[in-house]
Amino acid sequence: QVQLMQSGGGLVQPGDSLRLSCVASGGTFTGRAMGWFRQAPGKEREFVGVINWSGSSTAYSDSVRGRFTISRDNAKNTVYLQLNRLKPEDTAVYYCAADRSLGGSRSFTSYDYWGQGTQVTVSS
Repeated sequence: QVQLMQSGGGLVQPGDSLRLSCVASGGTFTGRAMGWFRQAPGKEREFVGVINWSGSSTAYSDSVRGRFTISRDNAKNTVYLQLNRLKPEDTAVYYCAADRSLGGSRSFTSYDYWGQGTQVTVSS
């Protein structure tokens, strides 16, 4: 069983940057793609991005492409989400998740382990 522990997040101003981290333990990290999702109040959970098992391939939602970057360090069992040029509409609780597959999916149903979530608030 995989446990995911998130860190990072907080209150920032528009245009600022943040980095979220997600450390995996208790299971096979390198055999899984890792995804990031977010959920704003009153809205459904939204796909943000995914990185494949090796880190050689990433995919992003249209709303964050070019601003957010996912990376992973398999030696540290850690996946990162770098958030740049943040906007107020990026305000949400962000979740990392471990996919059942190597390649990754945009659908949250493909993920069987989730982090605890971390709040990102973008406000002036």
